[in-house]
Amino acid sequence: MELRPYQQESREAVQKEWEKGNKRTLLVLPTGTGKTIVFSKIIEDRVKLGERVLVLAHRGELLEQASDKLEKATGLKTATEKAEETSLGSFFRVVVGSVQTLQREKRLNQFAPDYFDSIVVDEAHHCISDGYQRVLKHFEKANVLGVTATADRGDQRNLGEYFQSLAYDYSLPAAIKDGYLTPIKALTIPLKLDISGVKQQTGDFSSKDLGTALDPYLEQIADEMVKNCMNRKTVAFLPLVKTSKKFRDILNKHGFRAAEVNGESNDRKQVLADFEAGKYNVLCNSMLLTEGWDCPSVDCVVVLRPTKVRALYSQMVGRGTRLAPGKTELLLLDFLWHTERLDLCHPAHLITKNQDVAKKMTENIEEAGMAVDLEEAEQTATEDVVAEREESLAKQLAEMKRRKRKLVDPLQFEMSIQAEDLANYVPAFGYEMAPPTDKQKTALEKMGIFSEDIDNAGKAELLLNKLSMRRDGGFTTPKQIRFLESRGFQHVGTWKFENANKLITRIAANGWRIPQGVKASEYNPETVNA
Repeated sequence: MELRPYQQESREAVQKEWEKGNKRTLLVLPTGTGKTIVFSKIIEDRVKLGERVLVLAHRGELLEQASDKLEKATGLKTATEKAEETSLGSFFRVVVGSVQTLQREKRLNQFAPDYFDSIVVDEAHHCISDGYQRVLKHFEKANVLGVTATADRGDQRNLGEYFQSLAYDYSLPAAIKDGYLTPIKALTIPLKLDISGVKQQTGDFSSKDLGTALDPYLEQIADEMVKNCMNRKTVAFLPLVKTSKKFRDILNKHGFRAAEVNGESNDRKQVLADFEAGKYNVLCNSMLLTEGWDCPSVDCVVVLRPTKVRALYSQMVGRGTRLAPGKTELLLLDFLWHTERLDLCHPAHLITKNQDVAKKMTENIEEAGMAVDLEEAEQTATEDVVAEREESLAKQLAEMKRRKRKLVDPLQFEMSIQAEDLANYVPAFGYEMAPPTDKQKTALEKMGIFSEDIDNAGKAELLLNKLSMRRDGGFTTPKQIRFLESRGFQHVGTWKFENANKLITRIAANGWRIPQGVKASEYNPETVNA
């Protein structure tokens, strides 16, 4: 099987992390981009080295899916460690194991601590939980690969607490741009749903309370769906089974061909097959279909289970991001959830981790009154945020002049060199979230940056690397940027060092006044020196 470029890159990146000694590494691939194929090929690589590998997951569907894909992609067959099935005594080099089974002390102790050389954790955002950690600590000498569509967790614990590195991160926007996933259009439905009284439970909204709060709005939601997705293949996610069943009945009264599946459905496989074949055009469920189920022809997702957890939100939306013949886009219906909490997931959070951009995107989509392409919405929101930052920066610079600070404000530096990776930086691992070290602060100030405005060690490290690369590339220094931009020159960070130096020399020779004929706001050193 020939891998796509990003799949091959991620395969190689994981092997390199293990070779470097980072035994616990993370791979982030969006839903629909073939993460099972990638870790199957990685497993094949390890088996060729003579290793024994464990694939660990928390649901039977995921284990079956991993086993099937592994055989199709590599020809490797697997043994199973689940309930009454055991892998002990099997000559297969790969074991698919249920964490619920393996975490039991009696079962776990049947395996020597060095029994597995490598472990793959599917849906790795779950792996900090006690059950997973019990298994992983038992096999603590093994290399561990965590695979997930998003590295966020609902309880706000950071995966950097366990994983030592991020081997590869392929973003949803990149997958859409590269043509491997379908574009997403978000539509905010102008229906205000009050969930301000819903309690929180383990870092998210209580499903029971959500079901009660949502119940009065189901008829109105069905009316809105008639307007927007009557001719689409839709999956609706709801907080409770009884709410899901009620909504199915309401949708059928409104002219849809709706079905419902839940964990107790005896005919679940048949219903899913009928939905895929087109017998039904809406499938309601209470969070059952977030993992381990694929139906590429789904072109509309209705999230009626508001959440603060980006991993959960991404999984719900991911049911509709796969490509299919005749499918041009995924329509994502969003609602005006009225809540006092500001960290509720919206379509914007699928595209950007920058909270300012996400907030602006959400505002713009709500105001649009029509379906909006998420990539276009992000670009517009980013431009809006940049404009707001520049306005804020102007105020800060005025304050800096009064304070006569000698060092360059990091925000001014970011804006001047037009570094989106700095402006949008979000720390992912524990060590990155820590405050900057004294050594980092000293180095930054030596290079002309005011370090007190830098919040974390990850940002400080990125900034130091950027400064070093700029110095080697012959670009302007922070002090040149501060001097020239304080006199009205624009984006001096994009200039070459020599060009800035020549201009400063001219200004100095002119009594520290801008020479006649030089208009600071329009000055382009490349044009002048051409």
